[in-house]
Amino acid sequence: MPARNDNPPSVDELYGLEPVFEPGGGEAAGCERLQSRAVQCPYCGEAFETVVDLSSGSTSYIEDCQVCCQPIEFSLEVGEEGTLASLEIRRSD
Repeated sequence: MPARNDNPPSVDELYGLEPVFEPGGGEAAGCERLQSRAVQCPYCGEAFETVVDLSSGSTSYIEDCQVCCQPIEFSLEVGEEGTLASLEIRRSD
């Protein structure tokens, strides 16, 4: 008789997948980590909405303007309690 496994691995673990966080899935911390912010493009001056991900901690990344497609550098600073401390944007050139 094969050995019984009382704690089988989840499908994600079994196939080496990253976990998926569904909206409204009861993970309150996951909802707080993704925040929508209004920003203004430093190239064309148009305002647009973007989503910042606080789960990575303080970081910098490049995102294209949704209006003029120019590269914008985002500098994200996350506080000790996991909240957004500051968000700075500037031209990437």
